Amino acid sequence: MIPDDQVEEVRSRADIVQVIGDIVPLKKSGKDYKACCPFHDEKTPSFYVVPEKGFYNCFGCGESGDVFAFLMKRLGLSFVDAVKHVAGSSGVEIREVNRGQTGEDPYRHLHEANAFARMFFQNSLWDETTGRSAMDYLQERGIGRETAERFGLGYAPDAWRGLHEAASHHGIGEEVLLEAGLVTRSEKRKDPYDRFRGRLIFPIESLSGKVVGFGGRVLGPGREGSPKYVNSPESPVYHKGEILYGLSWAKNTIRRRETALVVEGYMDVVSLAAAGFENVVAPLGTAVTPGQVALLRRFTSRAHLLFDSDAAGLKATFRAADLLLSGGVHPCVVTLPPGEDPDNIVHSEGAEALQGHIDGAVDVLDRKLQILEERDQFRSIEHIRAAIDRLLPTLRAVQDPAMRDIYIKKVSDRTGVRRDTLEAELARVAPPPTPQRAVRGREHRRLSRPSVPEMGPERELLLLMIKDRDWIERVGERLGPPDFVDVRYRAIFESLLADHELTHPPEKMVPEAARVLEVLLADPAELGRSQRVFEESLSKILSTLLQERLDAVDHLLQNTLDEQQETQLLGEKDRLSKERRGLGQDWSPTVRRALKNNHL
Repeated sequence: MIPDDQVEEVRSRADIVQVIGDIVPLKKSGKDYKACCPFHDEKTPSFYVVPEKGFYNCFGCGESGDVFAFLMKRLGLSFVDAVKHVAGSSGVEIREVNRGQTGEDPYRHLHEANAFARMFFQNSLWDETTGRSAMDYLQERGIGRETAERFGLGYAPDAWRGLHEAASHHGIGEEVLLEAGLVTRSEKRKDPYDRFRGRLIFPIESLSGKVVGFGGRVLGPGREGSPKYVNSPESPVYHKGEILYGLSWAKNTIRRRETALVVEGYMDVVSLAAAGFENVVAPLGTAVTPGQVALLRRFTSRAHLLFDSDAAGLKATFRAADLLLSGGVHPCVVTLPPGEDPDNIVHSEGAEALQGHIDGAVDVLDRKLQILEERDQFRSIEHIRAAIDRLLPTLRAVQDPAMRDIYIKKVSDRTGVRRDTLEAELARVAPPPTPQRAVRGREHRRLSRPSVPEMGPERELLLLMIKDRDWIERVGERLGPPDFVDVRYRAIFESLLADHELTHPPEKMVPEAARVLEVLLADPAELGRSQRVFEESLSKILSTLLQERLDAVDHLLQNTLDEQQETQLLGEKDRLSKERRGLGQDWSPTVRRALKNNHL
């Protein structure tokens, strides 16, 4: 973290006109500056920068904030990286400290190695000789330099030790490269060699914008038998089940458009972004995971799945859809023509053609019913029984009570099986508890009585956001609505994200939340050190969420008989425990006791 006094020093010394003007062409208009808004399409300028007050505002789309907010929204930087960016141009030297302690990031060496690797790969791509094959491939796929630079695309030269030797010349040791997964060993080659060779490189960023890993697509002749894609291995900074490719760039657009387009691969994300689709993400070379769903849920409750329409693609689609439903994200299925993927459609037919397919997306249950109908699966008792077995996972996955009711009625109407029979069938195999279910199981009681201490972390964080609206985006970078376990506070949080200038409860807000919001708006309390309030409240909330995930893993460990699954769960438990300890405090047991007492 960066101390409050340094943040304020950077803010006060920043030339907001220069910072924004480097990205958006500004024209002077009286004391202020104006331009066409970079956050939405317009022909008449409605985006204004007010240097006297140090903020920008668009009268067209409502985007506004200070110099840090602009860099976070436009470039996808984290708050810390935005402060560093402005500090660099303002001549302020930044000192960072960890939560509650001093010292450097223990994984700084890995972040530095990955940052160097990205620079090495980028330089190789734009070298007229070395990167020619990769540049030609990008041109064929309709990817211009602006898009390639936005995603940090690069090229790994077809050499055994190109990156290894370049890194060593810059003081990055072999053990660090091995730990980061940038070099590897094999039975045939005892000496470490570059993992990525002769490949187009896709840097993988964390939500805060740090490079944590890479994906590489094979290019060029003479590499028959090589896997099409090679990805970084798991490392202390890279857990592929917890990251979505493209989310660091797409998160703000996803939040504004209230939906995410989920595709299968790196090139799909890049191609769609080049065609103007800004809310696209992809899992990292594997099936969608619960961790990725939880991450996505922080920004939206809706997703469109654009996977292949072949048998494997449909299987992946429905598995992902059920996971999304269980995580509180409503999935719709986009049906693509046989043999096509989003990248091909955009490249061959254009963005409008793909948008047409997206507009025709249907709910996942409706899509399942369509496919079963096409395969004549309702023609006999035996086929209906088999069809129900295919539909039950989706019925079990849905968490929203109203949606569940709709789903059961649809299946009952189509199969002729009575509703109570379907509900009995669903009850036969109860899914294990998840953090999402644990949260929902508490919601009904929370509407009628307080569920956390009066000045608990959720309330304190909301009060901070109300007292100083500059904190809204920063909190939104770290938490999503599902992370607020009290539904009243969740509703208030969502309203603040939607309207930074909120001064009274929205018309559609539930009465219980509206009353709490009125109390918060009228609260005369002064919170004092806002950075400390932010860090401590965030740490407490995240600690509780991690403990709930640990509880879910413990439940699965107690019920599994599969040795491989047990090994995976033990690894997940160890990782979650380390992450929770890394928050710097053990707050959750206290809160859990308080919650238990409040729920008696």
